[in-house]
Amino acid sequence: MGDSKYEFNRRSFLKGAAQVGAGSLVPGSVKAMAQESNLEKKSVGTIPKRLLGKTGIEVSALGLGGYHLGSAKTQKEAMELVARAIDAGITFFDNAWDYHDGQSEEYMGQALKGKRDQVVLMTKCCTHGRSKEVAMRMLEQSLRRLQTDHLDVWQIHEVVYENDPDLIFASGGAAEALLMAKQQGKVRAIGFTGHKHPRIHLKMLSHDFPFDTVQMPLNCLDATFRSFELQVLPELQKRGIAPLGMKSMGGSGEIVSNGVAKPEEALRYAMSLPVATTISGMESMEVLEQNLEIAGNFQPMSSHEMQALRDKVKYWAADGRYERFKTTKMYDGAEGRKQHEYPPDTELPA
Repeated sequence: MGDSKYEFNRRSFLKGAAQVGAGSLVPGSVKAMAQESNLEKKSVGTIPKRLLGKTGIEVSALGLGGYHLGSAKTQKEAMELVARAIDAGITFFDNAWDYHDGQSEEYMGQALKGKRDQVVLMTKCCTHGRSKEVAMRMLEQSLRRLQTDHLDVWQIHEVVYENDPDLIFASGGAAEALLMAKQQGKVRAIGFTGHKHPRIHLKMLSHDFPFDTVQMPLNCLDATFRSFELQVLPELQKRGIAPLGMKSMGGSGEIVSNGVAKPEEALRYAMSLPVATTISGMESMEVLEQNLEIAGNFQPMSSHEMQALRDKVKYWAADGRYERFKTTKMYDGAEGRKQHEYPPDTELPA
């Protein structure tokens, strides 16, 4: 995936987004949950902490995304990013088995040497319909790459195809691997992630499986089009499942780079939703510092402000043009495409 057109598009948009405004993707959480460009290290406020659902685990409201860590130019740069993030108060670290063909996990494993007990570490398995045996092998590979004997969170990655829930919950499927890994003490919490359609998330939840976490796209456009905020988030709150936010700027910064919303508007909106953390891609020290400044000075939007922003962006939100992860194959990973017999991303138009 590292040299694909997919990555090029993501990197290009992120660069554009950074030039447009003061920040990138940032933390999440809101009053309800609160109540229960230079390279110098800036002085930032305290990054808020949230509870991870019913797990009892506390996480930082800003999480460091694993995909973009794998985009760091060198292992040394990745280690510096992780060290700075931890020093500034980020405790939630995301990853996945297939990010950059394992390089993201390897980078993170090296970067967390001597620091593992300071973070909440998550990675994801990429079975895409294959058996629990495949999932458990992926888990062992991830643990070796990450240089740890356990994960804090293990999720099923990219549940984005309509038949994925049926495959995951089939006899001998990946859902059984989640339970097995938890029983064996190799993971503390389990969940799933996806970005395509809220009905797929709801189909996963209809199995009444003991998920601890669910990851999904949440941004100021989402409420208008195939909304995870309106359809999935309330169900998670009802069940006490920890929501993990992502794609707060549209996946690759499209919301900002196309002038739909100012960075501060988009970021505050995402942060003001009732999520445990918002996972942000930070492949450079500059973007990391931008995110840290926003996270450390976060003030939640009022409900009136949030509605005003939804109204403002409604025209651009209506057809999904800036949430292309919902409408195209552009953001679907190579491993899932292969298992569902779609052509690789290099053969698909953007």
